[in-house]
Amino acid sequence: MKAKIAGLGILLLVIVLASAYTLLGKSRETTEISGYVGGEKIGLLEDEEVQKLIERKYHLKIDYSRAGSIEMVTEDHTGMDFLFPSSQTALEIYESQYGNPLKSEIVLNTPIVLYARSVVAEALMSEGIAWEEDGVCYVDMQKLAACIEEGTPWAEIGLPELYGNVSVSTTDPTKSNSGNMFAGLLANTLCGSTADEDSLDEILPRLQTIFQNLGYMESSSSDLFDQFLKTGIGAKPVVAGYENQLLEFAEEDPDTWQQVKDDIRILYPSPTVWSSHVFIALDEQGSAGIDALMDEEVQKMAWDRHGFRTGINGSASDTGQFGVEGIAPEVTRVMNMPDAATMERIIEALE
Repeated sequence: MKAKIAGLGILLLVIVLASAYTLLGKSRETTEISGYVGGEKIGLLEDEEVQKLIERKYHLKIDYSRAGSIEMVTEDHTGMDFLFPSSQTALEIYESQYGNPLKSEIVLNTPIVLYARSVVAEALMSEGIAWEEDGVCYVDMQKLAACIEEGTPWAEIGLPELYGNVSVSTTDPTKSNSGNMFAGLLANTLCGSTADEDSLDEILPRLQTIFQNLGYMESSSSDLFDQFLKTGIGAKPVVAGYENQLLEFAEEDPDTWQQVKDDIRILYPSPTVWSSHVFIALDEQGSAGIDALMDEEVQKMAWDRHGFRTGINGSASDTGQFGVEGIAPEVTRVMNMPDAATMERIIEALE
């Protein structure tokens, strides 16, 4: 009898241990989450070291489809666990249409900047539209906007080899965040302060004129930056983008960067606006992505390997590590973006 009881006890113990092992094994299974992501963050999400760390520490894989920030929050996202646009404006638009998400968090930051060929940057500085301070080049947005709005020929600012008028290539502000933020920055510039709904009636016709003068616009920030690198001064003398794009390029393709670095200048609009990349969790699985991306090691790699600022007040621990001259150690000349209601009216006007 005792032997039977002992045998039964052992059997029960085996069952309990087997169940515990099964549950533990399941808890360690990797969960895959999917969502929409802005193209400028794909390098970070495809970084093998980032992927391995997130899978090892958080048992998570992040799958994505590329979409513009405005598109992803306004169009159908059924079946998605998260959205990862590039601004708080996109979050505010989401909230106005769908209410508060389960969870959201700003996980990356990068300022809006302009990229120009060196000869163009020199011409802008010669005309007093841009200037250099402590090795960093800044652009007076009032003067630049005036040149675009008035249709100033490139030849008039000392660049007769360039066809047409002074312009800044940007993405479509109705679809992509960098174009949307550049539109907000121009709206602020025309107002002389942060644009709001009360000031729009006066500036919207002017803003429409500026964007009509800019011509064709790409739908993706990464595509625009790639075209800037490949097509040369004649096609895209100046483009609007994110600071991290050049830092990531220099880190990921150092050989090519060495070949082109003397021909490319980064210019900080004065003032500029921050692009705050906010992770919007649509369900519990999606919220795990916030924990993973806010991991201290992931945040460090986001700066060291992909150029996203994760430090306090927009500071960076070591700008020299990228081998890119003219990077601002700290971004201080910053203006707030117009609120979501104002930006929605701007988007409608530019459609």
